Amino acid sequence: MSNNRLFLGIGANLVPDGFQSVREGCEAAIALMPALGIDVEKVSPWYETAPVPVSDQPWFVNAVIAARSAMPAASVLAALHQIEAKFGRTRSVRNEARVLDIDLLDYDGQLLEEGGLTIPHPRLDQRAFVLLPLRDLSPDWVHPQSGQTVRDLVAKLDPEQQIRRMV
Repeated sequence: MSNNRLFLGIGANLVPDGFQSVREGCEAAIALMPALGIDVEKVSPWYETAPVPVSDQPWFVNAVIAARSAMPAASVLAALHQIEAKFGRTRSVRNEARVLDIDLLDYDGQLLEEGGLTIPHPRLDQRAFVLLPLRDLSPDWVHPQSGQTVRDLVAKLDPEQQIRRMV
């Protein structure tokens, strides 16, 4: 059933209702994925990251998920939005603080642009909070559009991005 390889970015910087921490909320969101047709294979180490762009918001907790799904990319994205909504995510202001953000980063190495869905996720190649955990999971991953390896992309990151691996 689960033949398409996915990489998903997950993060938040607000604690969802009913949870003790941001990370606990993210882990609960990951636990919902299999019931919606997304088979989680592995989760990267967790990172704490300063907001991008820089602001006075709380730091984010981020990870990348390796998963598989038989669903088309648009259906995967709809399932991710369903999980976000369950945790109280509303989409009103770009780069706002949030209880949950799950992005479809890569869908089987394909290039897609349809109905508000762009794969690979725009700007993933500029974000330490995506590239470092992605490198942890898949050190040989290649950006489907640029052809650059995740290692090359990490080497080009803006050194001003603040990120630290959680224990």
